[in-house]
Amino acid sequence: MSEHQPTTTTPPHPAAEAAPGSAPGSAPDAGPDTILRLINGYWSTGILGAAAEHRLFTHLEDGAHDAAQLAERAQISERGAQTLLDGLVSIGLLTLDHGRYRNTPAASAYLVDGRPADLSAMARLKLTHMGKLAALPEVVRAGGPVSDPTTEVADNPHWGQVVPAIAAQSVPAAAIAADVLGLSEAGALSILDVGGGSGIYSATWLQANPAARATQLDWEPINAIARQLLAERGVADRFTCIDGDFHTTDFGTGAYDVALYSHIAHQEGPEDNIAVFTRLKDALKPGGALVVCDYVVDDDRSGPPFPLLFASEMLLKSQQGGTWRRADYHAWLTKAGFSDITFHSAPPATLVIAR
Repeated sequence: MSEHQPTTTTPPHPAAEAAPGSAPGSAPDAGPDTILRLINGYWSTGILGAAAEHRLFTHLEDGAHDAAQLAERAQISERGAQTLLDGLVSIGLLTLDHGRYRNTPAASAYLVDGRPADLSAMARLKLTHMGKLAALPEVVRAGGPVSDPTTEVADNPHWGQVVPAIAAQSVPAAAIAADVLGLSEAGALSILDVGGGSGIYSATWLQANPAARATQLDWEPINAIARQLLAERGVADRFTCIDGDFHTTDFGTGAYDVALYSHIAHQEGPEDNIAVFTRLKDALKPGGALVVCDYVVDDDRSGPPFPLLFASEMLLKSQQGGTWRRADYHAWLTKAGFSDITFHSAPPATLVIAR
């Protein structure tokens, strides 16, 4: 509204009146604020992506504390810096105390350059994906992608951006899995990572266990990315790759102590997951463990929030994928021949360990 427009007074909406038992002056969550925040949720993606692009979280971590200092360090306008600061406070990634802005613990851990679980590349990547959501109404009507899904194409150049960007999200889960399995004390063991992508699990596990060796099976362009990461981590001498499609490439028999299937199940349908789990059971040595990491939903589909939300991405991008229930994984793994199946929290994912 322009400051020159006349001001009008309207009576309070019934939704704004305090509910019985609420504190004086408080209002229940029945007004438009929550809905408007959700409608404009793409601004959170935009603000976070722009802040990551200009390394604002890193500059804040290094001592910048206001718009003027950030503008100078990031070589952006002071007006732009202040707008991003306001937005980041709004979405809970910065705090403001007596004019000084600081990263929240989450922003410090996951959005500062060089941190092991830095998700800045993911924030920048998702900024380029926002336009694709405009197709969601038609995708919902059709029950799947209305254009060729890029998640099922080997030679799509987008892997060069996507694979490195999503590596950081698996750092916490890889560390949790190593702890659950006791990998650091396991001595010499062999690992098979099916659809391993960036190779972050192999890198993490080989660093934890100097006697372990890992093999990754993935498409050739993706294996090239993994080899580079493993070389940077100094463990490439214990890492080998098999170029191929895991749907058709032989896993071998009784060859591995640990097998990994991370963030693949959500792209596959039930029958394909059962088939892969069965082949992985055959590929393990007696007593070997299969580690499945994915966004798993509760059996009644009431949560957790992120896996429920992620189902939309699978509807948009895959032919038959989804976010599957704990009961689904238990049934599939049992059918594949596993008998000891446990679930371990690795937010926002879940680790499923099967033996």
